[in-house]
Amino acid sequence: MSTFTPRQRMRAIFGGSVGNLVEWYDWYTYAAFSLYFAPVFFPKDDLTAQLLNSAAIFAVGFLMRPLGGLLFGWYADRRGRKAALTRSVVLMCFGSLLIALTPGYAQIGVLAPAMLLLARLIQGLSVGGEYGTSATYLSEMATREHRGFWSSFQYVTLILGQLSALAVLILLQAVLTQEQLETWGWRIPFAIGAALAIVALWLRRNLEETESFVVAGATKRTNPARELLRHPRELATVVGLTMGGTLAFYTYTTYMQKFLVNTTGFTKAAATSVSAAALVVFLFVQPLMGALSDRIGRRPLLLGFGIGGMLVTVPLMHALAGVQTPFAAFALITFALLIVSGYTSINAVVKAELFPVEVRALGVGLPYAVTVSIFGGTAEYLALWFKSIGLESGFYWYVVACIGVSLVTYWRMGDTRTTSRIDRDQP
Repeated sequence: MSTFTPRQRMRAIFGGSVGNLVEWYDWYTYAAFSLYFAPVFFPKDDLTAQLLNSAAIFAVGFLMRPLGGLLFGWYADRRGRKAALTRSVVLMCFGSLLIALTPGYAQIGVLAPAMLLLARLIQGLSVGGEYGTSATYLSEMATREHRGFWSSFQYVTLILGQLSALAVLILLQAVLTQEQLETWGWRIPFAIGAALAIVALWLRRNLEETESFVVAGATKRTNPARELLRHPRELATVVGLTMGGTLAFYTYTTYMQKFLVNTTGFTKAAATSVSAAALVVFLFVQPLMGALSDRIGRRPLLLGFGIGGMLVTVPLMHALAGVQTPFAAFALITFALLIVSGYTSINAVVKAELFPVEVRALGVGLPYAVTVSIFGGTAEYLALWFKSIGLESGFYWYVVACIGVSLVTYWRMGDTRTTSRIDRDQP
């Protein structure tokens, strides 16, 4: 029987979600502003070469995410979800502040990209721990009947973080000249991120701990890393269901802004506006799809993404490459994101429902972080690399292949709405 009142539960979900928003704002600010700060750290004349360098550091930042998933997942399963969430946001604050204050290549030479790399490694460690812990926290805090709906707010706040980064970019584009943005204006959003992280820290210090963890704490405390090895099938399932979804998500969100500039030929401002508008629609779809999964199950939504993604990716990307108007680009990207919503809206709860409480944060966070590092973190770099060798469409088929692997996973797995291990946590 729950000891939380509806108001306490709502406050906990809100506090966890707002902190998640700040974490992802900080993370995505790098991608949103890389068009402006790439020349500061990588002074070359070729735009594609500059973007390749900044995308490489974006990808390297993902290499720390598995370590973050391991350390923070272990800590969350041993010391509590609240404690892990609080500490992860402190690291994100430091990483954003470091980027905001680092001088450019003209001032300190190769030390500038080195400091940028260090900051992204710190942020990667933080966000690697954020995903598994916040997915676990929101899933455990939600009631069984509405778990899909409430856990979808992890991606609502993730998208809000990305959208907030784009909103700051649009605002700065309106009030600053391009020269000002490229010389010093790009530092502003990183400073904002550091300040917001302090607010998130205050919010998370007042979170309630989940009942599932408290009950488990009263009975036993195992070594999460050792216990996790007893769940190889669940680990493989997380990798399989994440692969195609994370690649499709990063393709149509973080990379799409650069694709519209570098391939379609849009201005930076137009590409940013189109991406932001599509993300607004994407954001509002998440809780609707999460609520739908509470009625019909998680598996049908995953299958819808897998089948739809394999069928439309190649023709849609070709259409985007030749699109003439911002509205047409918006319509195509929004259509793609509606398909991707079958994965994004429920992937957190599906993973959390696979594992028992004593290894849940680690089981969700570690294999997810490894998969995202390999497939999500390299999405931009591979897309730009395919373009640089004159085979841009090769990337489209790569996305299709990864979605195909995930589709096989969705087809073979059961529906976690009816087999959820979260419901077994309470005695």
